[in-house]
Amino acid sequence: MAIQRMDNVGIVVEDLDAAIAYFVELGMELEGRARVEGLVADQCTGLDGVSCDIAMVRTPDGHSRLELAKYRSPAATGAGPRNQPHNILGTHRVMFAVDDIKDTVARLRPHGAELLGEIAQFEDSYLLCYVRGPEGIIVGLAEQLG
Repeated sequence: MAIQRMDNVGIVVEDLDAAIAYFVELGMELEGRARVEGLVADQCTGLDGVSCDIAMVRTPDGHSRLELAKYRSPAATGAGPRNQPHNILGTHRVMFAVDDIKDTVARLRPHGAELLGEIAQFEDSYLLCYVRGPEGIIVGLAEQLG
């Protein structure tokens, strides 16, 4: 048996509205919001008393989604500073293809985005950069050249 597809990537945040605004400005579409709680939520997370507000945002092509989650209970726990370097063990970024990397960075700045380094050119193929946004989330951006 094989997997059918990747359904979504989940990110736990403190400020759900700010995270939604950031990813919508990036070009994702808000698919919906809901509160998740009860026995099924407890069973699948292994936590007791789960109450979580979630928002699903999807890429314009409809193939990729992020689930943004704000835990009401139990309270979310911090795993360390939010300004971790790019080479930290574990999940460290989500990358998106964009049509204009400089414009995208400029639009994300008012939402708290900071370049980790600078926009770099890989051969004659791509412009690449990493930006840290709300909640310390690192987003990679790639603009194909030519």
